[in-house]
Amino acid sequence: MPTLNIDQLYELAYRILTGADVQHEEASIVARELADANLVGHDSHGVMRLMQYVQMIEDGFVKPGGRFEVVKSAPAFAIIDGHFNFGQVTTSKALKLAIEKAEHTGISTVMIRNCNHVGRLGSYTHHAAKAGFAMMMAVNAPGPGGVAPFGGIDRRMGTNPISMAAPAREDAIVLDMTTSATAEGKLRVAHQSGQSVPEGMIIDGHGNPSTNPGDYYAKPYGAILPLGGPLLGHKGFGLSVMLDVFCGMISGSGVCRTDLPRGANGVWMYLIDIDQFIGHDEYQALVTQYEEHIKSARRLPGVDEILLPGEIERRRADVRRAEGVTLPDETWRQISELADRLGVSIQDL
Repeated sequence: MPTLNIDQLYELAYRILTGADVQHEEASIVARELADANLVGHDSHGVMRLMQYVQMIEDGFVKPGGRFEVVKSAPAFAIIDGHFNFGQVTTSKALKLAIEKAEHTGISTVMIRNCNHVGRLGSYTHHAAKAGFAMMMAVNAPGPGGVAPFGGIDRRMGTNPISMAAPAREDAIVLDMTTSATAEGKLRVAHQSGQSVPEGMIIDGHGNPSTNPGDYYAKPYGAILPLGGPLLGHKGFGLSVMLDVFCGMISGSGVCRTDLPRGANGVWMYLIDIDQFIGHDEYQALVTQYEEHIKSARRLPGVDEILLPGEIERRRADVRRAEGVTLPDETWRQISELADRLGVSIQDL
């Protein structure tokens, strides 16, 4: 299993993407997002996505160079059409626009339609938080999903993730979660690594509980369960339904579309300029007080520390900067085959 550092992960993704005729600036944006996902431990959104992305280019679903079109705009909101460029490219530009609007009006809402897979949501909300904004971001899958509705067997919904972030001392508090029991990419990581998954995440194509990620991909196709699993899945299901409304319907991205692959996204961003609401010093004092209050709680046996959302990712990033990221053999095999097919050299990484 090869181990690559952050620069090597970026270079790997950049070479593959430019080998697939993606122009420099766009390849660089996507490569950076993939490498950063690996760095913080979200391998499901890292370089393992390269095979999927290149296939989507070849199938005509990802259209590199697609126009960034502002369909509607007002001082505090905008609707963007990404024209099916890479989701990371469109979303990075949309976030820049959202920040500019929030700086002027105190808040902003930006929605994106016709957008491909945006990657790790926490990357965008974390960036906004470090710039002084509280941000909420969510996406839905207007095309074929992989999640069964609560009480159902068939795939009808996307994993519909949501992320919220806010500044905290020198960094940020960052929540990044799916409204399903797991992200599909985590099943892919487990499948490629030959590992099982915990109970309550998936069912097979007949509705039976399963811990074998292969059951998700084998026909008849299995499905991911809503967050909460068989007992409390109505909560994750309900949240996912509302994200389909906000991210899919209100944005104009749509739901239940048959012209899109799994992974296309409708996007909803909402930003608050904290300084214009409460002021930096007062806000930071409240955050400090809150963190100390939470972390001072008595701990259960075997628990060394109570962590706030985002702390695990920051600590994992520190470790991986020092030690590198080890890719599963199957992931490396697939990437190597893709590189050979594209005529790209990666053996010197």
